[in-house]
Amino acid sequence: MLRTEDIPVHKIYVPTARRKTLHPETVRILAEDILENGQTTPIQVRLDGARYVLVEGLHRLEAVKWLGEATIKSYLVQAKRH
Repeated sequence: MLRTEDIPVHKIYVPTARRKTLHPETVRILAEDILENGQTTPIQVRLDGARYVLVEGLHRLEAVKWLGEATIKSYLVQAKRH
């Protein structure tokens, strides 16, 4: 079973192709849900040197940033590079 880690949001790199799929309304809805219920589903990141690369969870990451949080619950996974 994967363990969650609290990872600083400023250390997470979002690939350019992923950024193009961002929907601001989804971020707003998720931010409201996180305020009410907390972050229930961790994002997925892979380690690439000294930084983390986002694998899954762009909208959750952006919602947490929008809320001003310094860290986000994450799964560290082994994934192919995009």
